[in-house]
Amino acid sequence: MKKYDIVIIGSGLGGLICGYILGKNGYKVGIFEKQNQPGGCLQTFVRKGITFDTGMHYVGSMEPGQLLYNIFSYLNLHDNVRLHRLDKAGFEHISLNGKEYRFAMGYENFVETLAQSFPKERTTLIKYVSDIKKFATSSPIFNREILALNEFYSHEAVKTGIGEYLDSLTGNKELQNVLSSTNMLYAGNRDKTPLYIHALINNFYIQSAWRIVGGANSITNSLCNSIQRFGGEVFTGTEVNTINCNTSKATSITLANGEIIEAKYFISNTHPAVTLNMLDSSLIKKIYRERIMNVENTISNFVLYIEFKPDTVPYANFNFYKYKSDNVWGCSSYTSNDWPRNYIFMHQVPLKNMRFAESGVLISYMKFDEVIKWSDTYLGKRGPDYKLFKEAKKEILLRQLENDFPGIRNNIKEVYSSSPLTLRDYTGTKNGSMYGILKDKNYPERTLISHHTKVPNLFFTGQNINSHGILGVAVSAVITSSEFVELKRVVNDFFYTDGGRSEK
Repeated sequence: MKKYDIVIIGSGLGGLICGYILGKNGYKVGIFEKQNQPGGCLQTFVRKGITFDTGMHYVGSMEPGQLLYNIFSYLNLHDNVRLHRLDKAGFEHISLNGKEYRFAMGYENFVETLAQSFPKERTTLIKYVSDIKKFATSSPIFNREILALNEFYSHEAVKTGIGEYLDSLTGNKELQNVLSSTNMLYAGNRDKTPLYIHALINNFYIQSAWRIVGGANSITNSLCNSIQRFGGEVFTGTEVNTINCNTSKATSITLANGEIIEAKYFISNTHPAVTLNMLDSSLIKKIYRERIMNVENTISNFVLYIEFKPDTVPYANFNFYKYKSDNVWGCSSYTSNDWPRNYIFMHQVPLKNMRFAESGVLISYMKFDEVIKWSDTYLGKRGPDYKLFKEAKKEILLRQLENDFPGIRNNIKEVYSSSPLTLRDYTGTKNGSMYGILKDKNYPERTLISHHTKVPNLFFTGQNINSHGILGVAVSAVITSSEFVELKRVVNDFFYTDGGRSEK
């Protein structure tokens, strides 16, 4: 029977970073992943020689001294992950009801570029940049002294919604919509999403924005290799069925093949609701279980993975956000007649000729209700009606893309698609949620999930703990790992120094 100091369930980014931190600090770690490929949202797939990213398409704050650069230093990722900087003059292009705006890289550039569209709002834009910097750096989620949850709940950036903030910032509705136009990056809700989510995301990318060259799985591979060098093990195609408990704590996990794995401690990188489905213990009280099982999750998506004909589509070194109206909110409340109300279109970095794109990804919202009739089916075995459903949705999206980029369909060689079911089955998120639990400023104590569970030696990590994305997940891993490693030392190394470029 295998035994570990710490068992980690799920090999998403949170689980891998926990494995890295804990392995680096002397713990024997075993990571168990249901899928055949580790990485969660870092997973990629290859079609006809082209690698497609499934979840992480670009990152921010990667100049030396910026936050993600320091995180990469600590995780020893710089030598193994290639990045390509997006266009400084406009890394985001936003189309609202036929008008186009650009987000430029760097605080001053951001202000000056948008001031060309809003010349009377320059002071507003300066204040906006100042505010998001303040909330991003002072928010408990990235504060050097990570606060307890009861303090986190009362923080201004948690209790204030993005809608409230924008209303207080300016009465210019057009500018409000432009500043919140990238809300697909967090599946935002104007009346619910806390300000800190918006501030962290926008501040992250405005500092600097980069695409990953060759696929986000380069992050996965590097972390897995490091974990193994530290003496840990990463198992794929190994599903955890049960977390076994006695009357006081978790004792082991049971795999789908019946094998039992023992450990002193357990960390779950799966959705909290999925984790609770693995538990049948009196330690989990009914009220806690009902809270976790019934919490609202962010919407899912429908994605097209596009292969272009060689040397036909000029490479676009920016991301394109499309909204059919001048209102960027409420796009998840689409009807069958107006889907999609919005989408993101981005090219992947070409590996051969930087002049022309080889591939691209188009992402739109999709409710799980649209695919619920196939919810009990499995990958590759969903039936012909499911294929027809996906073909119909694909055609609608391609027509919209052709309308925005005339002639592009003639230059498309192949298109692959995924639905909320695909996301659910590959990442283990409830109903294929894009970003897990929807944070709600009206009920922070319900929607901000502690890394502590009701089982004393079982902990959560990942995007459902405080925030999502590479930064939010990294913080969740630090918080969880602080149960085993001195918090101050990890925080200082992880966020505020170059981390030491060597693995010690």
